[in-house]
Amino acid sequence: MLQNRFKKVLVGIDGSANSIRGLNQAISLARQSQGVITGIHVLPEFPPSYEINIKSYRAQLSKLGKKFMESAKISAARHGIEFNEKIASSKNAVDTIVGFASKSKFDIIVIGSRGLGSPKANYVGSVAHGIVNNSKIPVLVVK
Repeated sequence: MLQNRFKKVLVGIDGSANSIRGLNQAISLARQSQGVITGIHVLPEFPPSYEINIKSYRAQLSKLGKKFMESAKISAARHGIEFNEKIASSKNAVDTIVGFASKSKFDIIVIGSRGLGSPKANYVGSVAHGIVNNSKIPVLVVK
């Protein structure tokens, strides 16, 4: 039934337990459809006036994002799934993910229900909530 349904799967990766569960679901979907996964990690973008003070912090976040992606790539490879990565910087993770998914014509977005974002989002994370409300393509929210 799912065969050829989800050939292009986009999964949000932030290193949280829920994003790992999301990756596992993306792998399952890709296996059933002989699909390809692209992981996306969005780094926060800071105003130019902050850049001098936070250069090392930004470098650390970038290094961590690459580590998350490498781990995801290994997990996908263990299941015979091709994995591509996209690391972006943005002030708005929701717009970045939804825009990239739409522009690149993904079949589905898989996202953890709560990641490393704002603690004010109690049940469904604010990024997941924003993606569900703004995406025109299917979204699978994983708890």
